[in-house]
Amino acid sequence: MHRRTALTVSAALLAAAPLLTACGSDAHPGAAAVVGGERIDVSSLQAQVKDVRAAQERSPQAAQLVQATGDLPRRKLNVMIFDRVVDKVAADNGVGVTRAELQETRTAFVRESGGEERLAEALLQEQGVAPGQIDDVVRRNVLMNKIAAKLGVTDTPEGQKKLTEVFSAASKALAIDVNPRYGAWDDAQVRLGNTTTPWLRQLSQDPGAVPAGA
Repeated sequence: MHRRTALTVSAALLAAAPLLTACGSDAHPGAAAVVGGERIDVSSLQAQVKDVRAAQERSPQAAQLVQATGDLPRRKLNVMIFDRVVDKVAADNGVGVTRAELQETRTAFVRESGGEERLAEALLQEQGVAPGQIDDVVRRNVLMNKIAAKLGVTDTPEGQKKLTEVFSAASKALAIDVNPRYGAWDDAQVRLGNTTTPWLRQLSQDPGAVPAGA
């Protein structure tokens, strides 16, 4: 778990975004997105955004943090959808995560960051993650690393292409339907519109390295 692997989404895999129906229509009222037939309610998205904004307001750099994450609802929805794609890829490949692995990885994050408070500050500033959302980051990191190991993904163009193709296929299988107010989901890029998906761009095998911000 100490080998660092950088995974970059290949530009060659760019494709037109799929046609999406409107989640805001009568078919899915109150949904920000529907992933694999399961709703991500607007209220759930708003709760995540509210938690981040509250944490930002408590920071001495509140104004800068809020300005840097002006499109926070779309960024948070991108993460919420991506987590469901990660879950599908993990399930398809027989990958799971234990409570011990989560605790070990979080402990490593805290140690490498110089303490719990420093970790929270870094994630809030770099990824727009509220303190109560840190466990989600930890879980995502563990699953992504285990998926990469299971698939034999290496730091090569071939390895990058393989990982992207696996996630793209899972994304398509989930038939992701996004409310047009938040944009359109791109199965080929595995992301919402022009947001970023750092877990495909940079995946670390070092449990002490927090992925780059979204």
